[in-house]
Amino acid sequence: MHTIYGAHGIERNISRGQDGIKDYGLNIIRSINLCVYLYTDLGGKRNEKLILPTNSSLSVTLGQDELRAKTSVAVSSDFNEDKMWLNGKEQSIENPRIQNVLKEIKRRARKRLSDSENEADLLLKHVHIVSENNFPTAAGLASSAAGYACLVYSLAKLYGVQGEISDIARQGSGSACRSIYGGYVAWEKGKADDGTDSYAVQIAPETHWPEMRALILVVSDQKKDVGSTEGMQTTISTSELMQQRIQGIDKKMKLMTQAIKEKDFPTFAKLTMQDSNQFHAVCLDTYPPVFYMTDVSRQIIQLVHSINDSTGHIKVAYTFDAGPNACLYLLEKDVPLVVSFVQHYFPSSTMHITGPAVSEYTLTSDDLEKVKVQPNPGAVKYIIHTKVGCGPQVVTDPAESLFSANRKPKHESSLER
Repeated sequence: MHTIYGAHGIERNISRGQDGIKDYGLNIIRSINLCVYLYTDLGGKRNEKLILPTNSSLSVTLGQDELRAKTSVAVSSDFNEDKMWLNGKEQSIENPRIQNVLKEIKRRARKRLSDSENEADLLLKHVHIVSENNFPTAAGLASSAAGYACLVYSLAKLYGVQGEISDIARQGSGSACRSIYGGYVAWEKGKADDGTDSYAVQIAPETHWPEMRALILVVSDQKKDVGSTEGMQTTISTSELMQQRIQGIDKKMKLMTQAIKEKDFPTFAKLTMQDSNQFHAVCLDTYPPVFYMTDVSRQIIQLVHSINDSTGHIKVAYTFDAGPNACLYLLEKDVPLVVSFVQHYFPSSTMHITGPAVSEYTLTSDDLEKVKVQPNPGAVKYIIHTKVGCGPQVVTDPAESLFSANRKPKHESSLER
């Protein structure tokens, strides 16, 4: 076994046999920008094949400890075909978006490896991909963004592709291009027809605003009825409000970028909530209408506004992606208060909180008098408490690999065997 150390401490494990490179393994962990869109690319696509958006967008990458996709990739002479598994179940690797990603990665790799016979041999071998999420898939929690970002980053390291790769991730899932970076990230819509100028740019690193926190209130972990791509295709073709939304995005992007750089939470929070509301208004203006939020989602909105009104300050903000689950932004000092209100108005003996410990806060009679929402027991399944997260991380511990010693997925579903 020959080990090569590349940039950023990446470990490349290559086994060499008589036919050159025999197998290669790499493990990547990727944090996600789930449910945190400030100006969402769910405004639609001007080119669906290349996944070029109608407007620029901005999001926040969340912490890997609580929310992550994990991918292991390997190539080997022993593999007879390309294969992929997601959460223990084999998936079709013929999916057009997966194929677009593989083809582009290999195209760039060929340019780099043209003078290296041994390394070029790597491209001739079949690849196996194993990926897992520690959060629900297809439930409006940006699982595709995390998954494709993790996949592209993994393949880039596998084949030695360097430079900008967020544009490749975009071809798998639009939001995935932002997930290539940590912290606060913008997706520039670009103008070129071929998409060469449509990629992600980091606005600020995860260390920029250390007090920022997020609470994900999981209302449903079930697959949503209408997928993001399907819903937005219908919106683009039928919603009259869509064009008005697009026209105002650039100005709001500048305001949001400034708020982030200046750590101006009230402005950050207000813009976030207004954009979430506008996005879902456009969904309702779609024909037939697209419903992502539920009555519980609207109760959470009511609770947030009630908390802010009771204090006379904006302490917490909500945003909803294409699903009913809420992402609440707030500063560290206000987490105990907001969690206590959520637990009070959505009580459940089974509700749990994952992530950093939350200090206990006892609501006073005055708190409950000022903040009134109709109780809905059991409506919030659990809470994920997290911070702003970093970019992709390479895992060098063999025990973390999703492959077993015989290069089979460790957690392959028994139904697939």
